[in-house]
Amino acid sequence: MKKVICKVEYDTDSSKFIDKRVFGEFGDPAGYEECLFVTEGGKYFLYTHGGAESKYPEEGIKRMSKANADQWLTEGK
Repeated sequence: MKKVICKVEYDTDSSKFIDKRVFGEFGDPAGYEECLFVTEGGKYFLYTHGGAESKYPEEGIKRMSKANADQWLTEGK
């Protein structure tokens, strides 16, 4: 997925994948995934998608600061 936010392009195909979190089981309409990426320029973002009843019913990209990305990684352990 590709999205431009504040004139910065975030692209899952050209960015480095860091980690993924899965909430719920496959096929769960309330389940979702969050995948953390970093661009070549050092910009962090979450790629999100989920079931129709989840907090991410449509796929999307959310930019993150380095501090928030570090916190996201720490909370997942």
